[in-house]
Amino acid sequence: MTDKLNSLAFGTSAAIVAALCMLSLGISGNIGVYMGAVEMARQWHMFFSLTPVGILTGMIEGAIISFVFFYIFGWIYNKFNKGSHPNFRTVNKLHILEVKL
Repeated sequence: MTDKLNSLAFGTSAAIVAALCMLSLGISGNIGVYMGAVEMARQWHMFFSLTPVGILTGMIEGAIISFVFFYIFGWIYNKFNKGSHPNFRTVNKLHILEVKL
Protein backbone atom coordinates (compact mmCIF):
# COMPACT_ATOMS: atom_id res chain seq x y z
CA MET A 1 0.00 0.00 0.00
CA THR A 2 1.40 3.33 -0.94
CA ASP A 3 0.41 6.41 0.94
CA LYS A 4 0.74 8.56 -2.15
CA LEU A 5 -2.04 10.95 -2.97
CA ASN A 6 -3.03 11.27 -6.62
CA SER A 7 -2.56 15.03 -6.91
CA LEU A 8 -4.22 15.26 -10.30
CA ALA A 9 -7.37 13.46 -9.15
CA PHE A 10 -7.42 15.48 -5.91
CA GLY A 11 -7.15 18.77 -7.79
CA THR A 12 -9.74 17.75 -10.39
CA SER A 13 -12.28 16.67 -7.79
CA ALA A 14 -11.79 19.94 -5.90
CA ALA A 15 -12.28 21.89 -9.15
CA ILE A 16 -15.56 20.08 -9.85
CA VAL A 17 -16.83 20.76 -6.32
CA ALA A 18 -15.84 24.43 -6.57
CA ALA A 19 -17.59 24.83 -9.93
CA LEU A 20 -20.76 23.24 -8.55
CA CYS A 21 -20.65 25.54 -5.52
CA MET A 22 -20.35 28.59 -7.76
CA LEU A 23 -23.25 27.32 -9.86
CA SER A 24 -25.40 26.84 -6.77
CA LEU A 25 -24.48 30.34 -5.56
CA GLY A 26 -25.45 31.78 -8.94
CA ILE A 27 -28.78 29.97 -9.00
CA SER A 28 -29.61 30.81 -5.39
CA GLY A 29 -28.64 34.44 -5.93
CA ASN A 30 -30.98 34.71 -8.89
CA ILE A 31 -33.90 33.47 -6.80
CA GLY A 32 -32.98 35.71 -3.89
CA VAL A 33 -31.67 33.13 -1.44
CA TYR A 34 -28.32 33.28 0.44
CA MET A 35 -27.65 36.83 -0.72
CA GLY A 36 -24.96 37.29 1.93
CA ALA A 37 -22.96 34.39 0.48
CA VAL A 38 -23.57 35.67 -3.04
CA GLU A 39 -22.28 39.11 -2.08
CA MET A 40 -19.15 37.57 -0.55
CA ALA A 41 -18.58 35.55 -3.72
CA ARG A 42 -18.89 38.75 -5.76
CA GLN A 43 -16.26 40.41 -3.59
CA TRP A 44 -13.82 37.48 -3.60
CA HIS A 45 -14.13 36.37 -7.23
CA MET A 46 -13.21 38.80 -9.96
CA PHE A 47 -15.40 37.24 -12.67
CA PHE A 48 -18.48 36.15 -10.70
CA SER A 49 -21.83 37.91 -11.14
CA LEU A 50 -25.47 36.85 -11.30
CA THR A 51 -25.69 36.95 -15.09
CA PRO A 52 -25.40 33.62 -16.96
CA VAL A 53 -21.98 34.64 -18.31
CA GLY A 54 -20.92 35.81 -14.83
CA ILE A 55 -21.95 32.50 -13.29
CA LEU A 56 -20.05 30.56 -15.97
CA THR A 57 -16.90 32.67 -15.60
CA GLY A 58 -17.17 32.39 -11.80
CA MET A 59 -17.40 28.61 -12.13
CA ILE A 60 -14.29 28.57 -14.32
CA GLU A 61 -12.40 30.88 -11.96
CA GLY A 62 -13.34 28.85 -8.89
CA ALA A 63 -12.40 25.60 -10.64
CA ILE A 64 -8.98 26.90 -11.69
CA ILE A 65 -8.15 28.32 -8.27
CA SER A 66 -9.29 25.14 -6.50
CA PHE A 67 -7.45 22.85 -8.91
CA VAL A 68 -4.16 24.72 -8.48
CA PHE A 69 -4.46 24.93 -4.68
CA PHE A 70 -5.40 21.28 -4.15
CA TYR A 71 -2.91 19.97 -6.72
CA ILE A 72 -0.10 21.82 -4.92
CA PHE A 73 -1.44 20.58 -1.58
CA GLY A 74 -1.32 16.97 -2.84
CA TRP A 75 2.15 17.45 -4.28
CA ILE A 76 3.46 18.83 -0.97
CA TYR A 77 1.74 16.00 0.93
CA ASN A 78 3.50 13.45 -1.26
CA LYS A 79 6.86 15.18 -0.68
CA PHE A 80 6.47 14.95 3.09
CA ASN A 81 5.10 11.39 3.00
CA LYS A 82 8.24 9.40 2.29
CA GLY A 83 6.99 5.92 3.12
CA SER A 84 4.79 3.77 5.23
CA HIS A 85 4.84 3.34 8.97
CA PRO A 86 7.96 1.58 10.35
CA ASN A 87 5.85 -1.06 12.12
CA PHE A 88 4.29 -2.27 8.87
CA ARG A 89 5.73 -5.13 6.88
CA THR A 90 4.59 -6.46 3.52
CA VAL A 91 3.66 -10.12 3.05
CA ASN A 92 2.26 -11.18 -0.35
CA LYS A 93 1.27 -7.58 -1.13
CA LEU A 94 -0.62 -7.29 2.18
CA HIS A 95 0.46 -4.73 4.74
CA ILE A 96 0.59 -6.15 8.23
CA LEU A 97 0.99 -4.04 11.35
CA GLU A 98 3.44 -5.59 13.78
CA VAL A 99 2.66 -4.68 17.37
CA LYS A 100 5.72 -4.85 19.57
CA LEU A 101 5.00 -5.00 23.28
